[in-house]
Amino acid sequence: MTLPDLLMLAVLVLGGASAVLVVVARNVVHAALYLVVALLAVAGTFLVIGAEFLAWTQVLIYVGAVVVLILFGLMLTRAPIGPIEADSDNRRLALATSVVLFVFLATMIFRAFGRTELPLSVTRTAALGEVLYVHWAFPFMSLGFFLTVALVGAIILARKEEGEGPEPQLDPEMATERPTPAPTDTSTTPGVTKPSEEITA
Repeated sequence: MTLPDLLMLAVLVLGGASAVLVVVARNVVHAALYLVVALLAVAGTFLVIGAEFLAWTQVLIYVGAVVVLILFGLMLTRAPIGPIEADSDNRRLALATSVVLFVFLATMIFRAFGRTELPLSVTRTAALGEVLYVHWAFPFMSLGFFLTVALVGAIILARKEEGEGPEPQLDPEMATERPTPAPTDTSTTPGVTKPSEEITA
């Protein structure tokens, strides 16, 4: 086994473990951080096969933009980030669906490609940059615009919720009704007259 094979195996184990932790983590912030590790493992795969441009693009776009946007959205919208209690039946259904989907995709990929060897040609980074940022400039600009709109929307939602706080909870001992004082009879009180009385000369 060669050194690239060992590196690919290490990246595979790290990426697979972090991807599983993304699914099983009960804390949303922890799941986002595990997602960062999984995306870095994908970038490491690109580095091992010699695609440095794709590796750095993976780091800049997914790790540096998408995951940061997810974390900002969680913090600004005050979403619940604590432990999440999931139903056991839903977890079993999600696990079964994931296994079936994985087997189906793996079978289709092996049937489509199998042992087919594709001829590889060296493509310079300058040529890739020209294709991406000249011919595909509009999709990149649209993606940046949508990400900005999502961030602004999260800020607006957070500002709307600033004045909305939980209702103050009263102490049960203090919440008891106080007795209403009995009305005093002003007719018998000396020096006090009723408003309806007329003063006669």
